[in-house]
Amino acid sequence: MKQTNLVLMLILLAGNAHAVQPADPVRLDEVVARGVHVMPFDLDKTQHIFTKTEIGGIQQVVAKDATDSSQIALIREHLSALAARFGLGDFAGPMRIHGDTMPGVQDLQAGFKNIHFNYRELTNGAEIAYVSTDPKLIAAIHQYFDAQLSDHARHAISGGHGQHHGHHP
Repeated sequence: MKQTNLVLMLILLAGNAHAVQPADPVRLDEVVARGVHVMPFDLDKTQHIFTKTEIGGIQQVVAKDATDSSQIALIREHLSALAARFGLGDFAGPMRIHGDTMPGVQDLQAGFKNIHFNYRELTNGAEIAYVSTDPKLIAAIHQYFDAQLSDHARHAISGGHGQHHGHHP
């Protein structure tokens, strides 16, 4: 029994060791204030989900209310345009919100030709799959996702634990 409890505690601690720490409250407020000029949907009515994968990652934005067609339309409009801009190497939107020194963004901008940004609609929002075979770019995607999770801590969660909200691999 004691050994089982010890194993469970170690598993829980190991899972938390990789958790992204939220930015300080002042930074979180600054990100929200800048975000309203870039993201058309209501952050309080939506959820960002960032899931790292072996080949990059999946960024999802979903409406908390699956019947909120207005928020779903705004999410789709934004992520569709974002994927198209990323495919051209344009990361100005995230840099306006998070700053030019956002972890991973400079590498993504420099290596955009070696990343596929695949947009897909979900029943309650949309997603962008970031796909690359370049280990440096995959690491940059992961850094970018960690920075997003930190800066959007009030409105974002890490995926990968059954949180795909309509995503089918």
